[in-house]
Amino acid sequence: MEAMAILRLALVFSILTSFSLLAGSSPSPSTELQIVTAERRIDLTSHIVNVFLTLKVENIGESPASEVLLAFSPTESDRLAVVKAATSAGKKKKKSYLPLDVTPTDLPDGPNGTKYYLIHLLKPLGKGEAISLEVLYILTHSLEPFPVEISQSESQLVYYRDSAKILSPYPIKQQATFLKTPTSRVESFTRVVPTDRANTELRYGPYEEQPPFSYSPIIVHFENNKAFAVVEELVREIEISHWGSIQVTEHYKLVHAGAKHKGAFSRVEYQSRPNNGVSSFKNLLAELPPRVHSVYYRDNIGNISSSRLRTNFKKSELLIEPRYPLFGGWKSTFVIGYGVPLEDFLFEAADGTRYLNYSFGCPLAETVVDKLTVKVVLSEGSKNPSAVVPFPVEQRTERKYSYLDVVGRTVVVLEKSNVVPEHNSPFQVYYQFSPIYMLAEPLMLTSVFFLFFMACVTYLHLDLSISKIKQT
Repeated sequence: MEAMAILRLALVFSILTSFSLLAGSSPSPSTELQIVTAERRIDLTSHIVNVFLTLKVENIGESPASEVLLAFSPTESDRLAVVKAATSAGKKKKKSYLPLDVTPTDLPDGPNGTKYYLIHLLKPLGKGEAISLEVLYILTHSLEPFPVEISQSESQLVYYRDSAKILSPYPIKQQATFLKTPTSRVESFTRVVPTDRANTELRYGPYEEQPPFSYSPIIVHFENNKAFAVVEELVREIEISHWGSIQVTEHYKLVHAGAKHKGAFSRVEYQSRPNNGVSSFKNLLAELPPRVHSVYYRDNIGNISSSRLRTNFKKSELLIEPRYPLFGGWKSTFVIGYGVPLEDFLFEAADGTRYLNYSFGCPLAETVVDKLTVKVVLSEGSKNPSAVVPFPVEQRTERKYSYLDVVGRTVVVLEKSNVVPEHNSPFQVYYQFSPIYMLAEPLMLTSVFFLFFMACVTYLHLDLSISKIKQT
């Protein structure tokens, strides 16, 4: 009863918040568009929420339209990790997709706190013309544990807040929203007629002739025992050696971001009962490049042997097990390191410029990274570095000194927050490098050896001279 009372209060708060959101005036797009049909599918089977939005947009104005607006509530905009769009043509198996550029934008006359993204069309949409759009956006930290603390034997329940009706700056003639939960256990959900539920799917709609910025808040309370793996901070260092190898070192600060564990932990019950600690996780899968070598996995205590590596010509999979299973609120700090062949990731352009082509993001599957720092350590003597990343990141350069370095190594630093598996795409770091610098370390070693040899010869010569003087 107490849980239901809290849930009702949360719903009332959401309704009041939505009324505040709609109090502002609507933006006035330069062209008049309407959405003929809209279908939204929300995947709640993981702690990373994937939303697939299918729109058929029609131009009912006089002037052509080259952009389409997407609207997000303040809560959604703070948790947005990815927004992608494509235009589709054809049906079913013959359907093809062309990616479209999506950029954030500000509209001063929009409702309070509403954030907007612009979808840039490949060609202007003329009067009476329509286009089909496929949108994917990903939300993090959107599932809130309720209750916030559970014992080892309890399942994890979460709730998800959204709107039964799609928030849009355009009128929508027909729309429907589908929510998919990981299991059929749904404690409660807000009903907005018409609402249907079948097994693991909830459907809101269809709703007809909805005006711009229609909003109807809902709360869904359901079971989700998937691993809420969140890397609070990941520092990945990629060190290039032109002598034939690239060394990668990754420092992790991992936390279970689900409902916090309360009470004592019993390893006997955890191992003897299959459903005990069902919301915890004891292993993670890291996808590494093919042809990795010298792989290690360790924490502050030392090397951890509970890991298995499988490799093939396409990829390598490292299954790692922390020293203890992770329950809600528990943390683990560890390091993964490995080497890869230089020729697999370092290339030379026609003008002699070298460039590294590597994968951005976190190799751990189904993981959110609150803060990711990628450091590309170039060989000594590298000049004019520049990075090309397919999404916005913060960039800067540093200087690092290693053994036998004279002037130090340039480090290209890339930082990004709210990283999800969708960010595991290639990026490039371009730089200029002269092979003459490859002789720096051998010459340094030769010089050190020669000086050491001369010092030994001088010492022996002095020692023999002193011995002769003493004998005389």
